[in-house]
Amino acid sequence: MTREEEPGPREIAVVAFAQTDHRRTSDELSEVEMLMPVLHDVLDRTGLKTGDIGFTCSGSSDYLAGRAFSFTLALDGVGAWPPISESHVEMDGAWALYEAWTKLLTGDADTALVYSYGKSSPGSVRDVLSRQLDPYYVAPLWPDSVALAALQAQALIDAGGTDEPALAAVAARSRRSATANPHAHLKGSVPHGDYVVRPLRRGDCPPIDDGAAAVVLAAGDRARELCERPAWIRGIDHRVEPHGLGVRDLTDSPSARLAAEKAGAFERPVDTAELHAPFTAQEVILRRALRLDDSVTVNPSGGALAANPVMAAGLIRIGEAAARIHRGESDRALAHATSGPCLQQNLVAVLEGDPR
Repeated sequence: MTREEEPGPREIAVVAFAQTDHRRTSDELSEVEMLMPVLHDVLDRTGLKTGDIGFTCSGSSDYLAGRAFSFTLALDGVGAWPPISESHVEMDGAWALYEAWTKLLTGDADTALVYSYGKSSPGSVRDVLSRQLDPYYVAPLWPDSVALAALQAQALIDAGGTDEPALAAVAARSRRSATANPHAHLKGSVPHGDYVVRPLRRGDCPPIDDGAAAVVLAAGDRARELCERPAWIRGIDHRVEPHGLGVRDLTDSPSARLAAEKAGAFERPVDTAELHAPFTAQEVILRRALRLDDSVTVNPSGGALAANPVMAAGLIRIGEAAARIHRGESDRALAHATSGPCLQQNLVAVLEGDPR
């Protein structure tokens, strides 16, 4: 076979997406009880059964659950008997989707179930997230996630990249967009509130949520059988900034820019972008890094400012972008997920629908 005749990589698409209603607390539910309706919903959308899935991958955090290997309990919601091909990442579910995508690329499976979940209500998520910091120089100081985001926002303001009224406008637009999202926690006219950590007010920060999400991936003709208009993953990539906050320019996100370039986001314009920006200043940074102008509809779901279940919010960005393609509301969309303080790790996926 000549080089010209060699087949290209497999086409892989998101064919279904489901999520919970995101709430401040779900004390009456275990992780399994919260997750099971979402898993049933996403499979029902395709007509698949658990036994039809070739690969299963999940994303969650033992730190939120407060016990080791907590993800094994969540497998009760999937049904792991007879034995299934399964994996787990201690990351947002967007990275679980990346692993499942690579699995399908190899041809070892034709379908994959990806899910993620997080319950932030049992403890202080601001303190829990401090455990991801550099353990020698930063973590012993116990800076919480909001304080670090405020440091980033102030750096952006000092550099002339934004101001407090502009940040308030980002929050207001996100909450207005969320009025059309039945799963969002905060929506409509929400007061911007007092300062949490200056210059961030309550409206500049995400809500604390319990929630879960799931998607189904399928390859080639199998995707077309399962979904009328699949959301094809045309490119996906993730990059990371240096761990030390002091060696980074907090007003920019070169890792998001590089991930977008490698995913092919700059080859043609996108019409929609779902950005995982838990804080308003981070949306300003990401818009610039990802070259998103006013012609792009940003976070029509309301984004993480409307619902931010830790470990699921990034996967939800991919799912929301894919759902708009399924419904015919978008033709080419960018989805972004982040992890770590101040946009430390960034994943970008480019999704497209078949021409109409």
